[in-house]
Amino acid sequence: MSNSRHTTDVIVIGAGPVGLFAVFECGMVRLRCHVVDALDAVGGQCAALYPEKPIYDIPGYPRIDAADLVHNLQAQAAPFHPVYHLGQRVERLERTADGWRATTSRGVEIEAKAVIVAAGVGAFGPNRPPLAGIEAYEGRSVFYYVTRREDFRDKRVVIAGGGDSAVDWVLSLQEVAARVMVVHRRARFRAAPESEARLKALAAAGSIDLVVPYQLHALEGQGGKLDAVIVATLDGETRRLEADALLPFFGLSMELGPIATWGLNLDRDLIVVDPATCATSADGIYAVGDIVSYPGKLKLILCGFSEAAMAARAIYARVHPETPLHFEYSTTSGVPDL
Repeated sequence: MSNSRHTTDVIVIGAGPVGLFAVFECGMVRLRCHVVDALDAVGGQCAALYPEKPIYDIPGYPRIDAADLVHNLQAQAAPFHPVYHLGQRVERLERTADGWRATTSRGVEIEAKAVIVAAGVGAFGPNRPPLAGIEAYEGRSVFYYVTRREDFRDKRVVIAGGGDSAVDWVLSLQEVAARVMVVHRRARFRAAPESEARLKALAAAGSIDLVVPYQLHALEGQGGKLDAVIVATLDGETRRLEADALLPFFGLSMELGPIATWGLNLDRDLIVVDPATCATSADGIYAVGDIVSYPGKLKLILCGFSEAAMAARAIYARVHPETPLHFEYSTTSGVPDL
């Protein structure tokens, strides 16, 4: 456990796209940031869940892959020298004489005059299928996220699930994998109709194997290397699928985690904020992105970007009450030095 201590202007909790842009917006008004995220890399869900999937509603980009968006946002924030504390989460948030102290799960203490919560959906993780010994295969043959589809080139891949994530990755990985087998407990899928139609067209053409109605039953292999996935019907009929990798897509388990204990006004696990400033019910704590609630809120990355700009300017007035902020366009101010 680290006992390092830091002092900064703003603690940003969450290093997803909106958290990264909050660092940039704080930098534009000369506020320094430390950033904490439970994941080992920046990018949030964009990096962990769909780095190679395109996003179409980022202004100025008709199409941009999630990983590229994260890379650009990190580069945009870089001139302001944010300090990242990754692979740890904020366990405690306590008031100080002039702000807040965050203590992370690794014992790092950060004091600041303001906090921006940009935690997306909060803490999230995969819903794991109840298969005996699955832990031994995780990260080697069993994967809950796809970060690089090239990792599955020429491999026999079993994809389990019937939602958008499962179907989307079937459509993508069948282009590179030796074989893709889709396991679902019924013939109908919960994906977008166009995607489901494409999946069934591929199955009809023999390009993929549609294994329905089956569900996961057991794994065969040793040393973390998968040899086969055993599936079964509700009647107990089993089938053996020779495979190199299993991708179970049964959704995410999401929870606020320690955020729920910080005394913020919540509405169905969302943080209620003032839409003019993104201030929460706790003085000095602001929240932006998918984790916030206010009338008319849209869960779009671009709306989170706007909220980050408003929060940064509200925080400037708190950190520098003696110096009014004169609004300037970036074309006038450029990127200031910190």
